Amino acid sequence: MHGWIIFDKPHGLGSTQAVSAVKRALRIQREALGGMEKWKVGHGGTLDPLATGVLPIAIGEATKLAGRMLDSDKIYDFTVAFGVQTDTLDLEGKPVAESDVRPTLEQVEAILPRFTGPIEQAPPAYSAILIDGQRAYDLARKGEDVVMKLRAVTIHGLTIHGQQPDGDGLSSITFTAHVSKGTYIRSLARDIALALGTVGHVTMLRRIRAGPFALDTAISLDKLDEAARGGCIGGLMLPLTAGLDDIPALAVSPDEALALRQGKVLSGSATATGLHLAFDGTIPVALVENQNGDIRVVRGFNLMPKEEK
Repeated sequence: MHGWIIFDKPHGLGSTQAVSAVKRALRIQREALGGMEKWKVGHGGTLDPLATGVLPIAIGEATKLAGRMLDSDKIYDFTVAFGVQTDTLDLEGKPVAESDVRPTLEQVEAILPRFTGPIEQAPPAYSAILIDGQRAYDLARKGEDVVMKLRAVTIHGLTIHGQQPDGDGLSSITFTAHVSKGTYIRSLARDIALALGTVGHVTMLRRIRAGPFALDTAISLDKLDEAARGGCIGGLMLPLTAGLDDIPALAVSPDEALALRQGKVLSGSATATGLHLAFDGTIPVALVENQNGDIRVVRGFNLMPKEEK
């Protein structure tokens, strides 16, 4: 039970609630099987309640890799409705600006290069960013004027996925965006609308990929509950190593594995510099980094052969 559940988060459920749902499912399975062991659970990238789609849930030793998921690129489908901007920049907020301007498809296509590559964006006031020790959304809900600092992000790709005509223009348009960590899709939608001389807000947001995890491996809440009652959640999980598919493997001996578990440095390695995933046979030992021939532990895993436990 050390690995990943890739959750297809439904609309209206927050990331913390999704983690709670997985914890509840694990508890149901534990009771069904008469087990006693409890597992750490964490998520690898927040999704707003409005958003749906890929939410990696780490279990057991995989929680040590959740931070890598937060730093990974993401891919989203999202729809921007033109004519109204809301305070939350999505359909759950209150209107704060309106416009009769409806852009054409040609106009949208013309401004996309402005939003591709390195850009700066101001996060939404309704976000979890800390301002003087308080969450921005708490300040916004109190009616305070929240000034968000610009942040640098990268839009690796932005393509048109669909459109809804409105007379000579468009009432809404759907994009697919491949973005770096820290990118706010609601801000991207706001800025695209403003660049088109109008205003807009997000009406649909679906994450279709987070790091190495995509929708084709995601499961629903109903499927998770069904598996919990049947005592077979493990059959839905991806291994811990699935979150490290881009990291080359490094085979180590049992003695070297023991040294790494003790936090020692392995010197004199001819392995290429950079990150590696050290294996003792088929067992992941640690995420390590080779610096000038010295192998140092970045993240160690408490996984050992059964005879050593």
